[in-house]
Amino acid sequence: MRIERYFDDLAQQAIESALGVKAPAILKPTQDAKHGDYQVNGAMALAKQRKENPRDLAGKIAAELVKHPAVAGAEVAGPGFVNLRLNDAWIGAELAKNLDDPRDGVPSVEKAERIVVDYSSPNIAKQMHVGHLRSTILGHALVSMLRFVGHHVIGDNHIGDWGTQFGLLIAGLRTFRGGDPAGLDIAGLEAVYKQASKRAEEDPSFADAARAELAKLQSGDAESRALWQQFVDITRAELDKIYARMGVTFDEWLGESFYDPMLPRVIEAVTAANLAREDQGALCIFFHEWAESGAPAPGRLAKQKEPFIVRKKDGAFLYSTTDIATVMHRHEVLHASRAIYVVDVRQALHFEQLFAVAARLGFAMRLEHVGFGTVLDESGKPLKTREGKAITLASLLDEAEARALEVMKNEKVVDLPEDELVRVARAVGIGAVKYADLRQNRLSDYQFDFAKLIEFRGNSGPYMQYAAARVGSIFRKGEIDEAGFRVPEVHLEAPEEKALARTLLKFADVVHTAAETCQPHLLTDHLFALARDYSGFFEACPVLKSEGTTRTSRLALCALTGRQLRRGLVLLGIEPVERM
Repeated sequence: MRIERYFDDLAQQAIESALGVKAPAILKPTQDAKHGDYQVNGAMALAKQRKENPRDLAGKIAAELVKHPAVAGAEVAGPGFVNLRLNDAWIGAELAKNLDDPRDGVPSVEKAERIVVDYSSPNIAKQMHVGHLRSTILGHALVSMLRFVGHHVIGDNHIGDWGTQFGLLIAGLRTFRGGDPAGLDIAGLEAVYKQASKRAEEDPSFADAARAELAKLQSGDAESRALWQQFVDITRAELDKIYARMGVTFDEWLGESFYDPMLPRVIEAVTAANLAREDQGALCIFFHEWAESGAPAPGRLAKQKEPFIVRKKDGAFLYSTTDIATVMHRHEVLHASRAIYVVDVRQALHFEQLFAVAARLGFAMRLEHVGFGTVLDESGKPLKTREGKAITLASLLDEAEARALEVMKNEKVVDLPEDELVRVARAVGIGAVKYADLRQNRLSDYQFDFAKLIEFRGNSGPYMQYAAARVGSIFRKGEIDEAGFRVPEVHLEAPEEKALARTLLKFADVVHTAAETCQPHLLTDHLFALARDYSGFFEACPVLKSEGTTRTSRLALCALTGRQLRRGLVLLGIEPVERM
């Protein structure tokens, strides 16, 4: 059950019963638990409309609320809000239901959408680097959460596998390796590309040769296409290794090359809709001209005089053209009602332009840019190697796994045999990288600190994995089947039990809100609060040594905690660890 929605509905019903009007309850969690669990603020707005005393209206609302078995108390406070205190017996009954629910109390959405999530998107012939980290981690978590709450989700890796770089690659291959790609790996391909790019800057004739190679490729020359396919296959083999390490998967790999045949149709569409005009030989969209003619040009686009170019003067197409074709495909073929682009905030203007064009072309889709900030080093600069180069994602993961193994050995935070220790260290290292990213508000830049990455305390991935494993150890020690543990009701007596129970009750709301708003950090915040409250409960409330209903109720709280911690980690793309 989504508790906040339940009590918001309950408060609205109380307002209608008490005052005879339908009005929003304006329900919020209280800032201090001593004032109750939730606060209803709707009386103040109604009092202003009706010119009545807000405390009098609040009193009538409170009198209706206390009639419900879920409410232990409803008190008027301040200028006219109502503080709600939930009934412990009702909470216990709801938790018992959640324990018997394979979805841990998280309902599916009432109306499922078909959603495309566009994430990761590396380039062919280049190694994945730290710049791909956030899109990959965030996108995969969003796919997991949106799918879990009931949407039909298509994860799409829109790879950069077409365009100018391939002319350079083919020309470079012919010049530097006699046209033979045999024995090349991803690092070798990247080296050829860098050599070719440098030569093109220095030698106009080489640049012309690269453009000629690109033209041959785009016209369908068989030899050029065969080389291109080898570049793609070499890169894909390396990408698959990285994604396998990270536990990241996709439903589609529709790169730029897939949309190439659609690009003439894009030009026809924007021309037929009178959205673009020629300027210095290029076909351009000028958003400020839309605004001047009275057409919609949302936000800052109304004053945007730089053109959105869809065809260059030499007839070549751009990312803008391909992205319009992508929207067409997702709308017409994938039948998506919503598309989420997980791309860094520096591309915000591009997506504003793209979405405005898509709207004018009549694509009835909800298009969202889920932006994110930059990963920084300790000095606050974009994270790079000491030589100033981008850190490869493979080397970052290697470092994280090595540090996890070192910490776990040296600090003796775990007691595992060597082979299992290595396996767990991999899960902890990768999980630490993911959690460190996901716990941030995605719009913020954040500092990546290896020294603080592998910590078995605080709001960190290793601590969440440890907390989940610690819950499991109680059931192993008591020789109790955790997965099959059920109780008819949960009794709450100690303050620590009640605090933990109230946190457990919020899980469904957190999952749905994190999914719908594309903010995974809301889920990490919940997991941290849950681990903290469980720790307080564990210290104050003996579990296996208690008896009767107290013992079964405390075991139920443990089981629910373990399930939410594990479920939350999985939704974030982090592997739970059974023993630590």
